[in-house]
Amino acid sequence: MNGQDMQVVGLCRFSYPAIGGYKINHDTIEDRKAFLYDEDRIAERFRYFEALTLPALRAQTDPDFTFIVVTGDDLPAPQMERLQDLLADIPQADIQPTAPGQHRAVMQSAINAALKNNAAPSLQFRLDDDDAVSRFFVERLRETATDCAALIRDNRHLTIDFSKGYLVRPDSQGIFARAVNVPLWTPALAMVVHPDSRQTVMNYSHVRMPQFMPRLSLPHEDMFIRGQSPQNGSALQAGEVTLLDAEGEAQFKQVFDINSDTVRQIFAAA
Repeated sequence: MNGQDMQVVGLCRFSYPAIGGYKINHDTIEDRKAFLYDEDRIAERFRYFEALTLPALRAQTDPDFTFIVVTGDDLPAPQMERLQDLLADIPQADIQPTAPGQHRAVMQSAINAALKNNAAPSLQFRLDDDDAVSRFFVERLRETATDCAALIRDNRHLTIDFSKGYLVRPDSQGIFARAVNVPLWTPALAMVVHPDSRQTVMNYSHVRMPQFMPRLSLPHEDMFIRGQSPQNGSALQAGEVTLLDAEGEAQFKQVFDINSDTVRQIFAAA
């Protein structure tokens, strides 16, 4: 099997009022919407999304992918307009305003609806709105799929785990970061899915995927950023970060196309 023949589909949930799917529980959908659409919270999500998530998507060395952004169908108009503006120059992005529904089922439907190639497996990944992948991610994902053709042929599902990257906290001073090598974190964790399966990368807890399918671990190349935002509890617990120097900033520009001066401007305006 050739990875060049496989459709690459990514998904991001941007303040989508799902039933389930969040660490924080709410009694009603209205309570969840009040939490997600809070002006201060969503302004912070936009800062991380703009500063970390989007640059490398614009700069992918292989631009042949789809990036689904699921958000609420009643996301306030100013926020919807801002989301549309931020994604206007990413032709791969597909904003899907969606009514509240069961989290995994809604995400599964969004991915399956985007699949167009019924002859080859798909390569699926997910990103939180404060995470990022390397600008080489789609290219490396296809190369890896080609390299492990036998595994893909013999298994309906396969996990591809790029486990090397950075824990990152951006602010008005620049980028605070720490190199990490952690298995089964969601950014740069992909799933190969045969065309006869309706399961998706969103049907599994990321930490439990190897219980259901083989896992290929690739720990040697910087491939992801995990945002250390106040709402990302697991990332906050993962350790201290330090301010990048000029060499580190150049590395982030090379790997993620993230400009530290732009990051400073985004967070200085907060």
